Amino acid sequence: MGFVNYIIELLRDPRAFIASMIATGPLAAYGFVFLIVFIETGVVFFPFLPGDSLLFAAGFFAHNGGFNIVFLLVITWAAAILGDQMNFMIGHFFGQKIIASGKVKALTPEHLEKTQKFLNKHGHLAIFLGRFFPFIRTFVPFIAGMGGMHWHNFGIYNILGGLTWSTMFVLLGYFFGGIPVVQEHFELLIVGIVAVSIIPTVVGLIRGRMSKGEKNNEEVTDTNEDEA
Repeated sequence: MGFVNYIIELLRDPRAFIASMIATGPLAAYGFVFLIVFIETGVVFFPFLPGDSLLFAAGFFAHNGGFNIVFLLVITWAAAILGDQMNFMIGHFFGQKIIASGKVKALTPEHLEKTQKFLNKHGHLAIFLGRFFPFIRTFVPFIAGMGGMHWHNFGIYNILGGLTWSTMFVLLGYFFGGIPVVQEHFELLIVGIVAVSIIPTVVGLIRGRMSKGEKNNEEVTDTNEDEA
């Protein structure tokens, strides 16, 4: 429950929350950034964590003296790469059992279907591209591991994707951190990043439900015609 409260506080007032972490000490501040990125990418139970916005916010604070930018990048690189690798291994060894248990509510049929289509469409490149989409970012390595993708192929795209994704959002926050309008509306910008990040996922879910509804209607129509 304490961890959930941390996330709520981070989303509610990211500036004050991160500032309090930095004030606590570098171990707590860097450790929290590492933990959130690692858990979002590495544990299939937590696809809702605010990875994009946290990286941007950390970069913002790095510009304003709260973090060392080089050390911050190294921390986020390690978290992103190790997280995806762990998620891949979880999928490889325990994927079928986890899905069969039905205990992971985030693994809905819609999420699984969308992720599988994403993998089928883009192949190995999906490991790289999936980094930039919340939920898919968490599910792609899990499904790839469960589907038997070779660890060497996964590792290459995992490293490329982890480096690119984390560097891009951290540096965006770092370079925009000195702009007055960004400093004045920091909280609103973070909310905007979260909103923009989840829009593709929401749209995909809506389309999936609509397509499923249309398919069910067609099946009902065909059944009625056969009975007639």
